[in-house]
Amino acid sequence: MILVTGGAGFIGSNFVLDWLARNDEAVLNLDLLTYAGNLENLATLAGDARHIFVQGDIGDQALVARLLAEHKPRAVLNFAAESHVDRSIHGPADFIRTNVVGTFGLLEAVRAYWSGLDDADKTAFRFLHVSTDEVYGSLEKGEPPFAETHRYEPNSPYSASKAASDHLVRAYHHTYGLPVLTTNCSNNYGPYHFPEKLIPLCILNALAGKPLPIYGDGQQIRDWLYVTDHCSAIREVLARGHVGETYNVGGWNEKANLDVVKTLCAILDELQPRADGASYATQITFVTDRPGHDRRYAIDARKLERELGWKPAETFESGIRKTVQWYLDHAAWTANVSSGAYRQWLDRNYAAR
Repeated sequence: MILVTGGAGFIGSNFVLDWLARNDEAVLNLDLLTYAGNLENLATLAGDARHIFVQGDIGDQALVARLLAEHKPRAVLNFAAESHVDRSIHGPADFIRTNVVGTFGLLEAVRAYWSGLDDADKTAFRFLHVSTDEVYGSLEKGEPPFAETHRYEPNSPYSASKAASDHLVRAYHHTYGLPVLTTNCSNNYGPYHFPEKLIPLCILNALAGKPLPIYGDGQQIRDWLYVTDHCSAIREVLARGHVGETYNVGGWNEKANLDVVKTLCAILDELQPRADGASYATQITFVTDRPGHDRRYAIDARKLERELGWKPAETFESGIRKTVQWYLDHAAWTANVSSGAYRQWLDRNYAAR
């Protein structure tokens, strides 16, 4: 068995679904079910004995200790995190609580469990921490992409909290010997993505006839990684990664935000045209930029390819088409996650822009 934290969120739920589609090793799934955690993501696993769900906080050391003692997982994969930059600007406390204090509590419980294992199980055990490229800061145009040795320069409360969690994981390896692995990924996209983020937000707004809000001039560049490619990378790192190492996971798809949204519009124009025949691109609206908005992220994933043979299977063109089609096919899911609280958040974040 493996323990997955945050396994009802976007990346975590995709990982759980992908894991159980590929093998029969059970998953113990711990998720607090905050606004972005959604059991509907895991509806296809209803009644599957290989999936055990527990609602709870990674910072609850007593709960985590009990689950570890009861289920005896061979690995812990930490996806649990607050992850939205805009939310971290409006309310940084939740990010410190979950990403820093929560990760500390999880590490403490895992360290105690790992220390009590016999030598063989102790050697085989892994703690895999899933992090972000945003810890590295921002790149100028023409600068080489982020390698694993790049200096940490987080610029938002979110990225600072993730940087702190990365440092804690590193410290628990070097101080206590806990066998850890860390992955730093670029921007994920794909099914089950909570619609506060750029791609799902613009798909749903386009279909609803609403403005497609683009921060600033829309030339902020991100590297885009299809979520199932990220899942395959994590599987490889868990299976064969070198203990104590960090692996950057990217899609080799640097795109400006405006170009991403124009691509979405073109696909929607083809798959579900507007009734008036106009392009969805006419709904693009430029709004006041995010404070301290990082200009460019780019990931150098050559270490992962060189050491573990991993490459992304999807191009941006293939992955984004699959993503748009998924949202068209899952209108009920999007209606359910677009709750009153979510609409209030959109009003708070975009109304004044």
